[in-house]
Amino acid sequence: MPGDDMLAGRLPIVDLSDDAERIARSIDAACRDVGFFYVVNHSVPGELGERLEQAARDFFALDEAEKAEIEMARSGLAWRGWFPAGGELTSGVPDRKEGIYFGQELTDDDPRVVAGTPLHGANLFPRRPAELQPAVLDWISAMTSLGHRLIAGVATALGLDEAWFDRHLTLDPLVLFRIFRYPATIDRVDTGDWGVAEHTDYGLLTILRQDATSGLEVRTRDGWIEAPPTEGSFVVNIGDMLDRMTGGRYRSTPHRVRPSAEVDRLSFPFFFDPSWDAEVAPLPLDDDDRPADDAATRWDRASVHDHLHGTYGDYLWSKVSKVFPDLT
Repeated sequence: MPGDDMLAGRLPIVDLSDDAERIARSIDAACRDVGFFYVVNHSVPGELGERLEQAARDFFALDEAEKAEIEMARSGLAWRGWFPAGGELTSGVPDRKEGIYFGQELTDDDPRVVAGTPLHGANLFPRRPAELQPAVLDWISAMTSLGHRLIAGVATALGLDEAWFDRHLTLDPLVLFRIFRYPATIDRVDTGDWGVAEHTDYGLLTILRQDATSGLEVRTRDGWIEAPPTEGSFVVNIGDMLDRMTGGRYRSTPHRVRPSAEVDRLSFPFFFDPSWDAEVAPLPLDDDDRPADDAATRWDRASVHDHLHGTYGDYLWSKVSKVFPDLT
């Protein structure tokens, strides 16, 4: 059951079968209000998600020795592969989850790989289940296409032309994909022992597929609400970079994951971000409704608006290098 600090509520819904103007209005309202929304009628076949979930469950059922054949240390700076429960840090605290990191599949002769660019390279896939590799690659392709559709809606919502992000930042987006397993635990999280503690995401957009188990919680201006899985939908949220680039017009919203006491929970977050070498700067927006900095209300008391310059890769590496400090 939700904790005592939970409120009844529901995230906004963006229907991608609407016309472009209605989609933009829905995205704008959701991003100004809570920074999270469900997206429906997205045209991603349900069969893709079912294949992916089954293959992921089969992988996580293996013993740790076999899973460790693709441990992240084997991928170097490409930042791919498996990590055990407690192996990832959020805000310096070990998460109660295990997972696998994936990204765009690149060959060894790709110039970015040759140059040793972090977060670029070939994925590490396990020997079994054999179905995981095609399921992951198909999913990354589908989510990348959906990311382009959503960021076009964001651009229109902000009063820019729909191709603005693809023209300046996301023509060749940095796409990162994770599969997480949150083990069932009888230790309820009233003591703060979270699957993932309160945090915000780093980039532009996160597109999340959930299994049938609830656990995601979102902090609204009025308090925490659940974001339960809803058939045929994804949960989308904006990250710190979009917050920074809009001057706070669109806020990146803190969220957390509460483990289940009964069953394992799987989640599938996909991150759609600017290209590695994209120069990040404030968007060309009117200043009439940019709110005050919200650092004082964030859990970490940190401003996401400091020092907005340089490339997205520099920014991202400064963030993710704290997640697996031993690998860095």
